[in-house]
Amino acid sequence: MTHALIVIDMQNDFCPGGALAVADGDAIVAGINAEMARAGAVILTQDWHPAGHSSFASQHQGRAPLETVLLPYGAQVLWPDHCVQATMGAQFHPDLNTERADMILRKGFRPDIDSYSAFFENDQTTPTGLDGYLRTRGITDLDFVGLATDFCVAWSALDAARLGYRVRVLTELCRGIDVNGSMARTYEDLRAAGVALV
Repeated sequence: MTHALIVIDMQNDFCPGGALAVADGDAIVAGINAEMARAGAVILTQDWHPAGHSSFASQHQGRAPLETVLLPYGAQVLWPDHCVQATMGAQFHPDLNTERADMILRKGFRPDIDSYSAFFENDQTTPTGLDGYLRTRGITDLDFVGLATDFCVAWSALDAARLGYRVRVLTELCRGIDVNGSMARTYEDLRAAGVALV
């Protein structure tokens, strides 16, 4: 029981038809469900923004989605309004086997700071509590799947490696956005951090 599968943000708004859809985002659901059956533990993350979140382009006059602004904690990509708490868009994809989850971790709920990583807010210091949970359970090996490869999956995997976990990203069970070449940079960063891409 030292292995966990971390399923990142498999939510309606990140799947086709959603507010921030990732191409073929729904195509990985069946494979993720199958991977859950082999995992010692399963953690699901859920983007959970209040209305009017500071990462929404709608909150910055004259700004459009995918532009970058400087917020108190650093550079922030602006997004369409998405995964607003208690909306259909914030719900998990209906085919995802949520009953297999040992834990559901909600992130991005603080109005003034975004949270890509499952471990830290985007200031990279405020913890989500996931590290403590995993250590309490004696989990040392983490596999990451989900959406989107070049943002929430990558930030989570990089933080996990920095915290000393053995980390793999199962690339066939992830999909990316690829903003200005972000996928290529993501794979370089992951490899440099010692994350296995399988």
